[in-house]
Amino acid sequence: MQKYILKIQRQVPCENIDYAKHLNPEQLEVVKNADGPCLVLAGAGSGKTRTLIYRVAYLLERGIDPHNILLTTFTNKASHQMRERVEMLLKKNFEGLWCGTFHHIGNRLLRMYGKHIGIKPGFNIMDEEDSLTMIKSCLRELNINTKDKFFPAPRVIQSIMSYSRNTKSDISDTLDKHYPEFLQIADTINAVYSLYTKKKAGSSNLDYDDLLTETLRLITQSQIVRDKLSAQFQHILVDEYQDTNILQSEIITLLSERHGNILVVGDDAQSIYAFRGAAIENILNFPKQFTGAKIFRLETNYRSNQSILDLANESISYNSRQYEKHLHSVKDVGEKPALINLRDPRQQAMFVIQKITELNDEGYDLKKIAVLFRAHYQSAELEMELLKKGIPYVMRGGMKFFEQAHIKDVLAYLKIAQNPFDEIAWIRALSTEEGIGAGFSLKIFKNYTEKCASLKDIFNEKYWGFLKNRTRRGFEHFRRIIADITKEGESGNLDRMLESIIKGGYEKYCASRFDNYKDRLDDLKELVNFAHTYNDLKKFLADTSLGETFKGETVLNTAKDAGDYLVLSTIHQAKGLEWDAVILIGLIDNQFPHAKSKESLRHMEEERRLFYVAITRAKDYLYMLHPMTRYDYNYGIVIARPSMFIEELPENVYTKWEIEEGVEVL
Repeated sequence: MQKYILKIQRQVPCENIDYAKHLNPEQLEVVKNADGPCLVLAGAGSGKTRTLIYRVAYLLERGIDPHNILLTTFTNKASHQMRERVEMLLKKNFEGLWCGTFHHIGNRLLRMYGKHIGIKPGFNIMDEEDSLTMIKSCLRELNINTKDKFFPAPRVIQSIMSYSRNTKSDISDTLDKHYPEFLQIADTINAVYSLYTKKKAGSSNLDYDDLLTETLRLITQSQIVRDKLSAQFQHILVDEYQDTNILQSEIITLLSERHGNILVVGDDAQSIYAFRGAAIENILNFPKQFTGAKIFRLETNYRSNQSILDLANESISYNSRQYEKHLHSVKDVGEKPALINLRDPRQQAMFVIQKITELNDEGYDLKKIAVLFRAHYQSAELEMELLKKGIPYVMRGGMKFFEQAHIKDVLAYLKIAQNPFDEIAWIRALSTEEGIGAGFSLKIFKNYTEKCASLKDIFNEKYWGFLKNRTRRGFEHFRRIIADITKEGESGNLDRMLESIIKGGYEKYCASRFDNYKDRLDDLKELVNFAHTYNDLKKFLADTSLGETFKGETVLNTAKDAGDYLVLSTIHQAKGLEWDAVILIGLIDNQFPHAKSKESLRHMEEERRLFYVAITRAKDYLYMLHPMTRYDYNYGIVIARPSMFIEELPENVYTKWEIEEGVEVL
């Protein structure tokens, strides 16, 4: 049979996009002239994604093979959207384009070339739960006593190991900086990490972090692979460069060795994830690392009015470690941001409800309005008032305040004091005690219901002879807490009752169970402050239970449809998003910025960047709320100074609203 070979010549598409029509001059400059090492400083709302997409399209139109382009993003959704938009622009599919997250790219490279460092191409990827299962297996194999409630939970150990790997620091350094309460068991955690690493290799498994660490090891140790890949990737583009960690930076640096065409896009003013291992030094030191690097600035903002940008520009100017930028809007000047001084957190909540009602009446869907805050606990008072008023809301990126595990744990003790036969509360509270798991908690509760007539009988030893050793110690602690919170007259002193539970042992338990326990302790402190406004345990528990069970079925009468709801979010969760109106609450010194951030310039400047991110989420309206007093269970009613981020601003960048004395906001 005669063979006929059809030779297909790769077609170089003609340029058919009118770039000058679709891009502003700043964006066009990047798209057409970003060869060699380039840093694009893309201010908030400046169209960085659009610029990246058109740059990729421009490269493809110039005849660069898709196989030779690497585009890294931080989410799979972003990578899919970018690929689709490039293909829509050019009306052609580009299967060879390397586009994805760093972890996705690492997975592909390790499948293809991992054999050079002993990794079989058929390796499995362990998800978070698989990783936890293996950590538990290591703990058992090492005969480590994990029954102690104060030994770090597997999830905490997982977080310690992950942070260490992503920052290229050892376990002891990580413990010293972020988990000092576990420094005394550093050797134990190191032993777990060592065995965990060994077990992964023995079972041909990689975890999520390995997709970075092993990719870096691959291109560092195998000169053959590094040469091949750096020759292949003629153009490397990186999105959100301010959020990269040291591993990701080293990977793209090595991959760009041959051609040197590395384009990174980011905004140092929006670098707010140091707690996850992000290194702002990557973007700040880029010109030093890459000699002759070009720097482009995208400063035209398509999101916010100029008055909002004026405040943002002024605020971020107080940071010393930054690239100077000055955002200017394509919109009109618009309404100036408003600073509203309010009596206390409750009046703050009332103001929020009144303002969102007014905006809703003016035609703004609730979804177009966001209430932002530095820390979750700052939303507690507002959430309760929203529930009472029947206003639907969602907590972006997390549970509502009263749904969180640590809040429910502490409230379980109060529920027992209120209703001594609440089985769920008994099991939850007892499960936080030393030597008592959920199964034995149920056994204790059944013994109580069968033999005891009232809560006082838990102190009668004749009913508890079956408890031994560690279980006995845990139950003794439980009884001490119950005795403390059920003293005659204590039912009207709710903040005192909660403090007894938290300081009496739960604080230590929290540190061992949750990797973000410091934030959770802040939540618990605010729960104590919140409880101060109540003098009736039954009403307090009824209200907090409402906070647990409310699912947002009811809506404002003025809501456009049943699917409309207000957005509540921490600022970290709000990054990358935008709303017509933003209400920023809790602008109190030592809450925002966080008190501990004042210990170093580095931390303080990240807090100011967080403030900047919050400001630049707003399109048309920005309301900044400062409660002038607050309750602190250690000191009573205290004066709450405004955030230093407000005090350092000139008054010409905002307007002050005054609430008339003696007039309730709503």
